[in-house]
Amino acid sequence: MAIQAPPTASASTGKSPASGPRPAALGRRVSGTVTDRIYRGALFAASLVIFLVIVGIALQLILASRLSLHTFGGKFFVGNNWDPGNQIFGALPFIEGTLYTSFLALLLAVPISVGTAIFLADIAPRWIRTPLSFVIELLAAIPSVVYGLWGIFILVPWLVAHVETPISNNPKLGTLALFNAAPNGNDVLAASLILSIMVIPFIASVSRDILRAIPKEMREGAYALGATRWEAISSVVLPYARSGIIGAVILGLGRALGETMAVTMVIGNNPDFHIALFSPGYTMASVIANEFTEAPLELYRSALIEIGLILFVVTMIVNALARTLIYFTARNTQGGGRRG
Repeated sequence: MAIQAPPTASASTGKSPASGPRPAALGRRVSGTVTDRIYRGALFAASLVIFLVIVGIALQLILASRLSLHTFGGKFFVGNNWDPGNQIFGALPFIEGTLYTSFLALLLAVPISVGTAIFLADIAPRWIRTPLSFVIELLAAIPSVVYGLWGIFILVPWLVAHVETPISNNPKLGTLALFNAAPNGNDVLAASLILSIMVIPFIASVSRDILRAIPKEMREGAYALGATRWEAISSVVLPYARSGIIGAVILGLGRALGETMAVTMVIGNNPDFHIALFSPGYTMASVIANEFTEAPLELYRSALIEIGLILFVVTMIVNALARTLIYFTARNTQGGGRRG
């Protein structure tokens, strides 16, 4: 008896059941693949442009400061004398002034910022959380020159009348090295206060996001063991978010290091470093803003650009460190949430 072969096509369509995708579906798949490649290429090109801009800025700063690098070498970083008339330049007072004002700003801003972040993440009722978050973020959007004008007309007179003069007239406090200077107003103290106000939004916003990223199971476990809200925050939440908060603080430090206009308007602009809070000073950013347009000689301009190069490198390192800490904290909190 002869065995017949199975049919190879459907009686109604005349096509094989095992045939491949229809031409229309295949066309859509090919078109989607091409679109995805174009999209990925566009994103890569955008990222590459940002990288090239950063590299270009670094190269331009290096090339423009070659004369100063060749003339002074390593002495530029440790020299105390800034004498444009005799073409002698040392950047140490500006480096010290930048680090000093930034440190004082963080000393004032960190407790307020972290406290605000804890309040917004764990304590604030819903009706005030959103408006307060908006106000904090609004502080970051205020232009630097507005802070400077506020400092000149409001902060500086208030400091002279209510802070610096009473401290200077005090027979004990006035003799301390930290306050041993005549009340001035345009000084390191005013610049540090302005900087602290300007970095509070950055530290508070990032710290709040870090605290919100901590899994709820961590808090609930602490409450289940009988911990109070303060004990849960201080013993569980803050230790878990420590690296991220440190990253937020370093991010605020990067903001403080590079601030220019507001600091220039209130710091007094004196090319000598003094530890007294009531003494005028200088920062790397403010000396560039003040003197670059008045630098007629090539070596003078090159020295100012080298200060910009130093500030660029320091800021890049600080921001990279902050982003790294925030990244590892976010990854650890996500991992903890999955394990929970």
